[in-house]
Amino acid sequence: MTRSEVTQAKVHFKGKDEDFVVFVDDVKAFNDWKTDKSIPLTQVVGAFKIFITHKHGAQGTMDSASKATLDNEFGTHVDDEVIKQILEKGSIQESDSAERQGSTNDSKGAMAGH
Repeated sequence: MTRSEVTQAKVHFKGKDEDFVVFVDDVKAFNDWKTDKSIPLTQVVGAFKIFITHKHGAQGTMDSASKATLDNEFGTHVDDEVIKQILEKGSIQESDSAERQGSTNDSKGAMAGH
C-alpha cells in the first residue's frame, strides 16, 4: 500500500459528558464486525486505547480517557467492553493519513516566528 492510499479511520461516540474516539485499523473489518461479533476486536482496532476530545467532537484534541471517565459513561473501564460499546453506538469517520494533515492555523499573529 502506498502512502497516498493510507486511510485513517476513527469511530466517534458522543457521550453524555464527553466525546469518545477509538481508532480503527481496518474499515472493512469494522463493517464486518458490526454484523458478525465473532470477528476478534484485534482485527478491527489497532490499539486498545480510548480517547476523549473534551466535547470537541471527532476533531478535538485527544487525550487518553481516565478510568473514572469511562466508568461514568459506560459503567465499566474494561477497555474491551468500552471499545465494543463505542464501535456499536458511534459513527465512523475516515480521512487521509495523519501525515497529510498540515497546520490548522498558519496565521498565529504575534506568535509567528519572524
